[in-house]
Amino acid sequence: MNEANQPSIQKTLFGNTSEGTAELYTLKNSHGMEVAITNYGGIIVKLIVPDKDGNFADVTLGYDSLSQYIEANPYFGAIVGRYGNRIAKGQFELDGQTYQLATNNGANHLHGGKKGFDKVLWEASEMKDTTSVGLLLTYTSKDMEEGYPGNLTIAVTYRLNNENELSIHYEAKTDKKTICNLTNHAYFNLAGAGNTDILAHQLMINAEYFTPVDSTLIPTGEIKPVAGTAFDFTTATPIGARVEANETQIKFGGGYDHNFVLKREGEGLSLAATVYEPTSGRYLEVQTTEPGVQFYCGNFLTGKNIGKGDKPYSFRSGFCLETQHFPDSPNQPNFPSVVLEPTQTYQTTTIYRFSVK
Repeated sequence: MNEANQPSIQKTLFGNTSEGTAELYTLKNSHGMEVAITNYGGIIVKLIVPDKDGNFADVTLGYDSLSQYIEANPYFGAIVGRYGNRIAKGQFELDGQTYQLATNNGANHLHGGKKGFDKVLWEASEMKDTTSVGLLLTYTSKDMEEGYPGNLTIAVTYRLNNENELSIHYEAKTDKKTICNLTNHAYFNLAGAGNTDILAHQLMINAEYFTPVDSTLIPTGEIKPVAGTAFDFTTATPIGARVEANETQIKFGGGYDHNFVLKREGEGLSLAATVYEPTSGRYLEVQTTEPGVQFYCGNFLTGKNIGKGDKPYSFRSGFCLETQHFPDSPNQPNFPSVVLEPTQTYQTTTIYRFSVK
């Protein structure tokens, strides 16, 4: 492979924050796939992939400028934590001590609080070899930041390879018993961001169960079969096929905004979901080491968010597949534990693989 066709990474100025300068890192593989990531919030700003005819388009929702992300970002492309998803009433208990977090989603805590990991400036280091390029982002969340115990040191590695795979590897260590549940909140539209809604996308989720929620989107603690419900994506089904179903869970979410319990094969990476967009032929496969995935279909997008190229992001114009431990796990003893001890290292990996059919 000659030098011109090797994967590359380029750094440019993205803008300034109250904490310092934000850079934009553009990763490109030998086939022309591009991922642009800023160290502000670890946000995936662009994700440019080919369609069946070889035409490239940006398939992730986001903004053209840093100021837009700072002013009004519904988590487009961001790293979310310390706790991705919701915690009931912003409270949890560890060793008999109750911790109170911000209630920034009605009565509940969402995505790390008022200033979660999506709003901080990460330290960035570039990585490169002959088949891939990467970006290592590091951040230390201080003891009691946003109400969470322990100094938590986090390293998130984005890597783009020549197989058109974008991998995200998360690691964290704490000096005090805490909870940790990290994810990325990319919104996808495989027809091209801002071009159309996502209702014709054909989705398969590798899950026979999901976790029902109450009217505030907090899990009830049940683990319920998807069979016979609007939540059965065990075979590829258009997202829009049952999104308006007359079911209580659909009404609570305003559509899909639910955690699915993944069928897992061992401890390593396992298939979580696939998405096919018939017009472009783009096909996305999601693999993860996590036990769950939150499927959200853009129910809260209203057109007020004016995205890249001045395109408004309208109702259901993007979907998220947020790999995760389950929402409200600290308060649900039958859910997989999110407790992190000082003797442990938190590690999880998710891969988004793009191809065409």
